[in-house]
Amino acid sequence: MKTWTRRSFLETSASLVALTAFNSFVTKNKKSPKLAFSTLGCPDWTLSQVVRSAIENGYKGFEIRGLKGEMFLPNCPDFNTSNLPSTLRLLKDNALKVINLGSSANLHFANEDKRKSNLDEAKRYIDLAQQLDCPFIRVFPDDLPPDQSVEKTLDLIISGLVSLADYAKGSNVSILLESHGKVVYKDMLLKIMADANHPKVGLIWDFFNMWVVTKESPKEIFATLHQYIKHVHLKDASLVNGKPAYCLIGQGVAPLMEAMDSLKKANYKGYYSFEWEKKWHPEIQEPDIAFPHFAKEIINYL
Repeated sequence: MKTWTRRSFLETSASLVALTAFNSFVTKNKKSPKLAFSTLGCPDWTLSQVVRSAIENGYKGFEIRGLKGEMFLPNCPDFNTSNLPSTLRLLKDNALKVINLGSSANLHFANEDKRKSNLDEAKRYIDLAQQLDCPFIRVFPDDLPPDQSVEKTLDLIISGLVSLADYAKGSNVSILLESHGKVVYKDMLLKIMADANHPKVGLIWDFFNMWVVTKESPKEIFATLHQYIKHVHLKDASLVNGKPAYCLIGQGVAPLMEAMDSLKKANYKGYYSFEWEKKWHPEIQEPDIAFPHFAKEIINYL
């Protein structure tokens, strides 16, 4: 993909939008589902490349999990004081929204120093999300350490969520816990969400992260957790010796149709976000292939 400067991108963005309006089912249909992708799938791209791909393929937003190799978003040049106004203008001019900032903050730590470091990172992301008019930041549950009880770990996660939610009071940002790592069983997640019981706390439902470990039915998971689900990650994979081998949507064994049916029946209004883990699995298809494929293929499930 050609590398676009912000200036050259802005000069051509209007024609790109017009082109997309003719060629993309998603943008032609105003009632179509809101599609997004994570920059985890294009770890070497600039922000201008991300925006261009979103427009060309009919996406309405994207979530940022690293830009141009930088994983700690507050350090990204696009978000510093001098560049932030042009970044906001780039998004506005192209009718795109940053829907989620993916932090690396883990909430399971009991060690005070590690816990503070992770909570401080999440707070930096809350501040940045507010500047970007981004509604969500993501945090991880994430582990169930063998040297502490499950109950203690869940309590640490709950108290961390509440602490971050309280920090976000007065902002337009909510904290979403992703079903991830070892904390992927529906009853665990239900306890966390119910005990946190905060209007600024919700869940990112990555049904594949759950299913590949627990083999719990997406339909049953959704019935248990639906009231807390604010955002959705979608992916597909085959299983090789019991481990996921990521593949393009529709080419794997993930129970995607069951998950999508549950969302449709509940009239889910949020984004359907494609999480293509190119950053962690460089052997999988390039984003120039994966992003267009998802935008076209996911319509079959909707």
